[in-house]
Amino acid sequence: MLQRVVRSTVIDAPIERVWAVLRDFNSHDQWHDVVDQSRIEGGESSAQVGCVRNFTLKDGNHIREQLLALSDSEYKSTYCIVEATVPLQRYVATVTLKPVTDGNRTFWHWESTFDTPPGRERELRDMVAQGVYEAGFANLRRHLLGGARHAQPREAAAPTGEALTARQIRLSSYGGADRLTPADGEAPPPGPGQVRIRQRVVGVNFIDVYMRRGWLPGLFPLPGTLGMEAAGTVLDVGEGVSGLLSGDRVAYLWGQPGAYCNLRTVPAEQVLRLPPEVEDEQAAALLLKGLTADYLLHDLGRVRPGMRVLVHAAAGGVGLLVSSWARALGAQVMGTVSSEAKARIAREFGCEQVIVSPDYRFAQAARQHFGDGADLIIDGLGEAAREENLAALARCGHWVNLGQASGPLAPIDPDALLAKSATFSRPVVFDYVATRAQLSERAQRLWRALAEGRIRVPPIERFALDAAARAHERLESRGSAGPLVLLA
Repeated sequence: MLQRVVRSTVIDAPIERVWAVLRDFNSHDQWHDVVDQSRIEGGESSAQVGCVRNFTLKDGNHIREQLLALSDSEYKSTYCIVEATVPLQRYVATVTLKPVTDGNRTFWHWESTFDTPPGRERELRDMVAQGVYEAGFANLRRHLLGGARHAQPREAAAPTGEALTARQIRLSSYGGADRLTPADGEAPPPGPGQVRIRQRVVGVNFIDVYMRRGWLPGLFPLPGTLGMEAAGTVLDVGEGVSGLLSGDRVAYLWGQPGAYCNLRTVPAEQVLRLPPEVEDEQAAALLLKGLTADYLLHDLGRVRPGMRVLVHAAAGGVGLLVSSWARALGAQVMGTVSSEAKARIAREFGCEQVIVSPDYRFAQAARQHFGDGADLIIDGLGEAAREENLAALARCGHWVNLGQASGPLAPIDPDALLAKSATFSRPVVFDYVATRAQLSERAQRLWRALAEGRIRVPPIERFALDAAARAHERLESRGSAGPLVLLA
């Protein structure tokens, strides 16, 4: 007679965290006490449907199981026993996860059907129900808290209430990149609503350069540490924090500078858990720039098929993301760059036409290519390109200024826009991610676009944390293509 075993529980962790463990068909020797050693046969991926895991139990039994189905959208996997010394015949099991209403806990449903030799029905049902499923629930809870045997190395929790020494890059006076100097500081223990993060990778952005030069003294008073984004691992959490656990891979975007360090305490509401497929380097390189591209295209630009988009610095970190994403949305994309080498990269990332113009001359070419001019201009050039941008705009076009690489942009005369019924914006990304819900929604859209191939990961340049000054020099030289990161 076919036996059926069903068990369910609630795990005090978000569904993405639980699924990151369970979707790995070869992870059970890291978290389940009954499993001794396990491997995937044939060198296949542990998330490849059809792969076979070959493992031994602590009691000496040997089992081979095959992954039959895996759904990241449904958080569901199905597998069967191919061969075993345990007398479970025609064994098929399914694991299903569902989010609990509060979003920070997970409902886990585990069920199976199988045949048994006559007279051993109850024994084997109890073995599966208690020794495998119920024990597995308890083991995974412990694993998520960092206590499972065979677990991969995790960050050791800091002594409660103690500050930790952090390596930082400090700026004591405004000026050139040589003003950035390594120093030791402190990362305080997380207070209520905070998390402390062991940072692996730090994003470098042009806004860091503006702060270093003293162009934004209200946002960056001295002395201080630059940086608005980073990725790493949660070290410990403060009171009242839910949905984040020690050992979680995370990234954050915060309007308060201070990310140029290897250890930092930040508000939990600014922190996002990373999907398994997004690497730390990608997260630190793309989060601020990718969310900028998101609001530019979906909120300010409202890009639609056939729209004419002009992207300045098209081979830069933001430029490559905007160009590829706009092209995927059906826009006509023209880019400006400062060299032929950058032009080749810009074309690879979605620009149909590229203007090589080290002296900021592009309006005539834009009007010729687009006919009437550009419906949307994404500008990080600043003052040197002011008149060319006005000339390149189409009637009713929209000019978005994101930066001032050539110098601060003086106030725009409304009459200059009136001639074409044009509009002008000067947005800041932090106003578009002012709430946790906005930050999460935009990040999910970014990761989804990356997974679906609508945007590509640009080439990433890497520098050691202590070499932050060289990273700034590289960024200001106009020789870089794609984002820059610091490895902490």
